[in-house]
Amino acid sequence: MDEGGSDAWWLCRSVRHQSHFEQKPSRTRTMRASPARTALLFLLIHGGFRASAAKKLGSSSSGRFANATLVRLSEFLSSGYKKGVRPVKDWRTSTIVAIDLMVYSILNVDEKNQVLTTYVWYRQSWTDEFLVWNPEDFDEVKQVSLPTANVWVPDILINEFVDVGKSPDIPYVYVTHDGLVRNYKPIQVVTACTLNIYNFPFDVQKCSLTFQSWLHTIDDINITLMRSPEMLRDDKSVFMNQGEWELLHILSKYKIFSVDNDDYYAEMKFHVVIRRRPLFYTVNLLLPSIFLMVMDVVGFYLPPDSGERVSFKITLLLGYSVFLIIVSDTLPATAIGTPLIGVYFVVCMALLVISLTETVLIVRLVHKQDLQPPVPHWVKYLVLERAPVLFCIHKKHRLCSRLSSQASDLEHYKENNYGTAQCSLHHTCEMGQRLGQQERDVGMLGLRPALSRDSSPPVMDNILQEVTAIRGFLEKRDRCREVAKEWLQVGYVLDVLLFRVYLVAMVAYSITLGTLWSVWQVA
Repeated sequence: MDEGGSDAWWLCRSVRHQSHFEQKPSRTRTMRASPARTALLFLLIHGGFRASAAKKLGSSSSGRFANATLVRLSEFLSSGYKKGVRPVKDWRTSTIVAIDLMVYSILNVDEKNQVLTTYVWYRQSWTDEFLVWNPEDFDEVKQVSLPTANVWVPDILINEFVDVGKSPDIPYVYVTHDGLVRNYKPIQVVTACTLNIYNFPFDVQKCSLTFQSWLHTIDDINITLMRSPEMLRDDKSVFMNQGEWELLHILSKYKIFSVDNDDYYAEMKFHVVIRRRPLFYTVNLLLPSIFLMVMDVVGFYLPPDSGERVSFKITLLLGYSVFLIIVSDTLPATAIGTPLIGVYFVVCMALLVISLTETVLIVRLVHKQDLQPPVPHWVKYLVLERAPVLFCIHKKHRLCSRLSSQASDLEHYKENNYGTAQCSLHHTCEMGQRLGQQERDVGMLGLRPALSRDSSPPVMDNILQEVTAIRGFLEKRDRCREVAKEWLQVGYVLDVLLFRVYLVAMVAYSITLGTLWSVWQVA
């Protein structure tokens, strides 16, 4: 009989035993009291059976886990365990925490705020001397997963944390029979990083992740690597290699430091070295700028005395300004430095302005040469005599081909249009000389040249005056043409000189930038 049934039996027996020793009442009184006793006896028996049934149900419920090895092992490990105490039997023993880091992805590099966001797989392990068991006592179970909240966990943090990342919560740790606790979890790390954008878009960034115990000194917690530094350095097995950034290396460095020269702490610093893939920025930033600068160089082959060169240069300058406005959002913006590509764009803009200024100067020299004063002698010496020799401009007639054609046209015009006038002028001069001789002869004889005056009509005097005026005009125009020819020669020589200087400056600047970017890319 179970315990509940025995309790009811003893209650019934005690009630009967008590009624046996009482005095016998009257028959009427006994008949009235018997229903009350019967009801009380029924309630006691019913309560005893319910208690017995509840106890049987509880015994069967606990029997479900009676043979569960993991439950027995969990109860064995948690019995008397203190998760707030460092798990060592001798307090002088330091807990060695082995850590490991695997970079999974580079999520974001914020140059403006100097913040790096990465997604890493973080692993740490240590020995818990209180979580030890004999596998033979628990069906050869050598490892078990326990809730993280129920075991001691070292307070190892990352010093560079600036924001809470969206990391998944892993609520369990693995524990082996010899007390080794393994805590593996992914972490979204948002850390501060000093980003050097001077070499953009061929930059290589080096950001550090420093792991250390926030409270415990090296006497309590020491840190070591789970793998060798060589294996850690070249491990890219889990890295997602399809983004803008490429993982180069993960360098590690162990260090012991002290804040107040009293307590010493252990830290493990990981240097994550990443490199930007420059193809996108090369295609969208450098190539359009190079094309515009090449078109500016080609624009020098337009004739300087035509107005098309100025309008062409102005169009290029406006186009480059619009291009810079479009790409301004693509360039990284920081308050501590300017990328070299930004300097490159500014220099290209300055070269375009210099090119436009040179074009305006040359057009001013070769336009309306008739209104120009004569070329100074020092300009003739420096530009027309010394400069062609120094800068290897040997064939000057090529620079003035249009001027030579203009000079030949002038000679042809002279021969066809006023050659007859020259002959008439020569004939008129001869007639004038003859008339003057006759006047002198008559004057010597004391005669009045009335007949001679009458013989020279006034029409010839008018013709003489007109021809003289025409001759003076043509001589003046010839002098103006000579001045125009000299200014045109000066303009062409200066145009060639400035073009060569401009081309040399552009090529030297491009070679310098290309060399620097190539060295940075290889390094």
